[in-house]
Amino acid sequence: MKFELTAQDSRSAARAGVLTTDHGAIETPIFMPVGTIGTVKTLSPHDLRENGVQIILGNTYHLYLKPGLDILRQAGGLHRFNSWNGPILTDSGGFQVYSLDELRKIYSRGVEFRSHWDGSKHFFTPEKVVDIQRVIGSDIMMVLDQCIANPSDFETAQAANELTIAWAQRSRERFLQTNPLYGFQQFQFGIVQGGIYPEIRRESVQALFNIGFEGYAIGGLAVGEGQEERNRITSFCTELLPEDRPRYLMGVGTPLDILDGIERGVDMFDCVMPPRNARNGTVFTSRGKLVIRNSLYKEDFRPLEEGCTCYACQNFSRAYIRHLFNVNEVLGLRLATLHNVHFYLKLVRQARQAILAGRYLDWKNNFVSHYLQKEENE
Repeated sequence: MKFELTAQDSRSAARAGVLTTDHGAIETPIFMPVGTIGTVKTLSPHDLRENGVQIILGNTYHLYLKPGLDILRQAGGLHRFNSWNGPILTDSGGFQVYSLDELRKIYSRGVEFRSHWDGSKHFFTPEKVVDIQRVIGSDIMMVLDQCIANPSDFETAQAANELTIAWAQRSRERFLQTNPLYGFQQFQFGIVQGGIYPEIRRESVQALFNIGFEGYAIGGLAVGEGQEERNRITSFCTELLPEDRPRYLMGVGTPLDILDGIERGVDMFDCVMPPRNARNGTVFTSRGKLVIRNSLYKEDFRPLEEGCTCYACQNFSRAYIRHLFNVNEVLGLRLATLHNVHFYLKLVRQARQAILAGRYLDWKNNFVSHYLQKEENE
């Protein structure tokens, strides 16, 4: 994998770079919309490209269950199956298995779980997760890891990290023993674990570095810890991770969380919030969030955000989109999702421009001051 740093902010750890895959280059910092089961809900690949999306995320656990490996193999991989010709990153499914709680059991050799669809029993080993991602054909695959809730006690975090490192070694060995199936390169990221404990995080980074990966993710955050603690652990990890490899903060988060991560040297982000919040009638703007279902917008004929160039804002009013939600028309979900994805991609694009101009902190502080001025309070 080629990863080139193009700029470094002088007053923070924020950085801009270019990550090159066989399906295209990715300008960082970047946000990856989550297309868990092969689609970013309500949006087509054309919608994604039109709104500046450069890479999407899929999930190994969900794609393994539906549509299944036979279908994906016959289709020629996920790119051909869902008609997205840009880069794809697949999570290993570790977090989804963690979320199953009573439906899974963890062993040293792997994890046993029951499908949330039909209750059928399955077993993931680190090797099997690599094999599944070969069939999916993602450009970037994640290793199987054990995610724990925060806060967890030191012993629990230590044991989870030891298992994660053992699985990472096995994952890397399997990756190096196998080849891509569809004629393009695939890359593999290790995942730093260790809960809220710096000493365990340090051990994790060093062990993963010794194994050697094309990139590194920071996992086990946004699972119960506060913002200050998350920022502290993120800074600790990015200071230890190699500068010449991409850094991915998994599952984070809100617009302000992303800006905090960029300030601390993170390159890649993903979160379900843009489409999920949209489906619940919440849209993001530079003045905070709007709950478009509210009666406040019944006669508001302005766009969701003044000056926004997304399709929803260029063609429809708040009053109309509110109406769509109140009569349960799917177009409302689609327009809100279009806007939220556009907002997130515009946010990281502006952050990159600020880094290139050497003024990231000034730009961030200005954005935050406006974002926290809720429009309803004006």
